[in-house]
Amino acid sequence: MKKITFVFLTFFALSQLSAQETENYTQQKNYKEWVRIAPKFEDSFFQTKEARRIGDNVLLYQQTTGGWPKNIYMPAELDKKAYAAVLKDQKNVNESTIDNNATTTEIQYLARLFQATQDNKYKEAVLKGIQYLLDAQYANGGWPQFYPRPTGYYIQITYNDNAMVRVLNQLREIYENKAPYTFLSDKIREQARTSFDKGIECILNTQVRQNGKLTVWCAQHDRETLEPCKARAYELPSLSGQESDNIVLLLLSLPNPSERIINSIEGSIEWFKRSEIKGLQKEFFTNSDGKKDYRMVPCEDCPPLWARFYDLETNRPFFCDRDGVKRYDLSEIGIERRTGYSWYNSDGSKVLQKYEQWKKKLDKK
Repeated sequence: MKKITFVFLTFFALSQLSAQETENYTQQKNYKEWVRIAPKFEDSFFQTKEARRIGDNVLLYQQTTGGWPKNIYMPAELDKKAYAAVLKDQKNVNESTIDNNATTTEIQYLARLFQATQDNKYKEAVLKGIQYLLDAQYANGGWPQFYPRPTGYYIQITYNDNAMVRVLNQLREIYENKAPYTFLSDKIREQARTSFDKGIECILNTQVRQNGKLTVWCAQHDRETLEPCKARAYELPSLSGQESDNIVLLLLSLPNPSERIINSIEGSIEWFKRSEIKGLQKEFFTNSDGKKDYRMVPCEDCPPLWARFYDLETNRPFFCDRDGVKRYDLSEIGIERRTGYSWYNSDGSKVLQKYEQWKKKLDKK
């Protein structure tokens, strides 16, 4: 009984679920619960039977490519029908992806589980997952959202939702021999370093120039021309005030940056400074149909914001509905896209703060 209590307390303290939810945590839940709690487990959790049960689920979902599908709540218990369906989908290679934290989350979980158990089946799955990341990378250093899916916007170089940056951060942890990847061979670490360097080169090559000046990045770039490109109907070619922040943070974290990386950072910071939106904040309300909605209203002494999309030519913030038409006021798109997508963010402030710290260190060298 004490062992069961320990497992449950470990799992649920990290997931921050309510007492009622705790009783049903093995039932299907939103995938976001999995990708949120998986990195937060204490090392001691991986020595429990529960950790292995979840790990075996993770193994089951791994596809023949070595990658994983997205939007899966891994802790859910599977009945025979569900188990058979997952087993069949292992060969559905078009579902392997780095989107929505998929594959990188599973690699990390299994690496920690192997460290705790020394069970080689978890190690083999980690090796296959890393090989998937290496195989999915284009010669130009970019990663598609899905691989090996042959068509659609999924094949373009994908910064959207930090997909490519997340892969690069994991590869960096691997080649720097950080936990939980210390069991990997020198050869794999060398491959990870080469892959990482190619990814940084791709970032530098896809940085958009506006009127001759370096700016930031689009959420997707064409895998051949490297130009900004469209994804879903409401995701038009643009400068992204959402995806670019973590790209810059990655560049700021690099030791001994080259002159080209320094120029890239300086150009992006200038763009963040001139593109901040002051005196505007969200105001939530219930509309005439009884639905929760929001509008942007003037404010004083409120933190700056950045729009998700900026026009490639004019740098003007724009918004888009499922009809694919640019609009320049958030109120002009329907409530479904207005409330179902992130149009403004404040993450640029973190970028500017990190830049000031980086600049001081650079000036001392």
